Amino acid sequence: MRVLFLLFAILPILEIALLINVGSIIGGWNTVGLVILSAFIGAYFVKREGVSTLQTAQDKMQRNEVPGKELVEGLMLVVAGVLLVTPGFITDIFGFLLAMPGSRHFFAAQVSKHMKMRVVAPGMGPGMGPNGAGFNQGESPFGQSPFGNGPQSHQQGDDVIEGEYTDNTTNDRDKRLK
Repeated sequence: MRVLFLLFAILPILEIALLINVGSIIGGWNTVGLVILSAFIGAYFVKREGVSTLQTAQDKMQRNEVPGKELVEGLMLVVAGVLLVTPGFITDIFGFLLAMPGSRHFFAAQVSKHMKMRVVAPGMGPGMGPNGAGFNQGESPFGQSPFGNGPQSHQQGDDVIEGEYTDNTTNDRDKRLK
């Protein structure tokens, strides 16, 4: 709640005060020109970095890797673009910090670390079940295991899995299945 208050109440007041002070020093039209120039430079920079991040993410996906870091950096580039297009010098500073590769990598690492800490529930470690109850080796925490080694798998009394299959190795003209 404090962050939203700072974002929507205090930040615009600080931006207006800073714009008025800069305008009194270098002139009103020069201040407007500087704000517009920073928006154009920022939009170009965010576009260039966004394309680079997208290409890196696509390369990772082609190698069957998860582009987690690139997704966080892409989100930061979206925030940077919004901040850079918003009129004001304070938002421009934060936008350029998020758009520059060095600082963006640092912030992305911090956000990723913070998100990993939030995703792991306290008290849930390897071998720990709900309410701190441990699981036996090979036991599924969800009851019935699809692999037949859960606590309810031997209640039916048989180890037969019924199903049908089709042999496609003889019909494969590209010889993909061998």
